Amino acid sequence: MKISVVVTTYNNPDALVRVLEGLMFQERRPDEVVVADDGSGPETAQLVFDFSKGATFPVKHVWQEDHGFRAARARNEAVKQSSGDYIVFMDGDCVPEMHYIEDHESLAEKGYFVQGTRVLLDELASIAFGPETANSMGDVLKIILSGHIGNAHHLIRMPFFPAWRSTSMKGIKTCSFGIFREDVMAVNGFNEAFVGWGREDSEFAARLYKYGLKRKEHSFMAACFHLWHPVNARERLANNDALLSETIASSDYRCRDGIVK
Repeated sequence: MKISVVVTTYNNPDALVRVLEGLMFQERRPDEVVVADDGSGPETAQLVFDFSKGATFPVKHVWQEDHGFRAARARNEAVKQSSGDYIVFMDGDCVPEMHYIEDHESLAEKGYFVQGTRVLLDELASIAFGPETANSMGDVLKIILSGHIGNAHHLIRMPFFPAWRSTSMKGIKTCSFGIFREDVMAVNGFNEAFVGWGREDSEFAARLYKYGLKRKEHSFMAACFHLWHPVNARERLANNDALLSETIASSDYRCRDGIVK
């Protein structure tokens, strides 16, 4: 199975380089990486170009003009440039543990999307945190004991433990999300009516449920480390909540303003 990783970013090259390096640390490396750039400055483009020269997999940079938070459109544009049978969506501030791609591949199953897990780092722990730290049990243990980490239980990797399946909307996050390409296309990707932070990932999941998929999650697999950042502006959240409610009330699983216009 060919796996494409779509990494969403916006003007945060310091975090992005750590995420990309984390993908090089993988036991099972991705077959390609597509950076979904929501309007970053030239420093990000240069970073992706420089990284691509030493990467063992193809790296693409898909950029759009900065017209505010448009993660839905950025992801759709990246999907169009990807070629994998399976797509793992990540955020550009989530450093993957070395089994991250291997775990997503193991959990992939027809009829399901996979919700990955996320460990939360506070501001102090995030400063120098990179793939070397993420894959050093001693360093991670120091962070746990210092109290600068949340959701630390996800660090216990137990592949033999059964995954759970549901149609729950709780905790849907496309900062770590695996899905077959054909299912993304079936619902027409992300809804580009979502502008501003919030709910575009939940709305995507709601349509996937209407299409007939279920959610698959494993508390002890597919972990990434979320680097601290200031809270995003939420001035459009009420509007996005209304869009989500419309989707939940509708019987349609394809959005009008998606990959195919």
